[in-house]
Amino acid sequence: MKLVVGLGNPDKQYENTYHNVGFMAIETLADKFDAQFVKSDCKAKIAEARIGDEKVIFAKPQTYMNLSGESIRAFVNKYKLKNSDIYVFCDDIDLPFGKVRFRENGSAGTHNGLRSIVANVGTDFNRIRIGIGRDERFFNLANFVLSKIPSDKLEAMQEAIDEAAKIACKMAFKI
Repeated sequence: MKLVVGLGNPDKQYENTYHNVGFMAIETLADKFDAQFVKSDCKAKIAEARIGDEKVIFAKPQTYMNLSGESIRAFVNKYKLKNSDIYVFCDDIDLPFGKVRFRENGSAGTHNGLRSIVANVGTDFNRIRIGIGRDERFFNLANFVLSKIPSDKLEAMQEAIDEAAKIACKMAFKI
């Protein structure tokens, strides 16, 4: 079984914000497999699919970004998952806008959602980071990541999300 998680914040006010790029990515990937987010489990909205012979749970934690690890720990405990079967999509302010990076383990960097996951399950899980860059107009980092992605950048962001989904398919599902 694989757990593929998109990090974000659940309230409508956070839709299309930089910090919800993980939610956008997991929705894009779930759509590729006709999986619908109609159930809840382990403090997350989930969609399920069978890819090849493997069950896959796509999850959007509803704990808010800074407590995302609580949801992932609940999945690990309930389904006896190995960390190597966990894939996490998230935004990354330290990557240039639109750049995508895959890592099998590592630190949380400046990302509070990843910090929560590391604190709850350790560092050896897969992460697919989607660059959001920095905007010097925002002195406060939280104000930037919680701001809406400008409409003129949405298409480029979707291209990065599509690339992230391709990486997940290659690395997690070998397709």
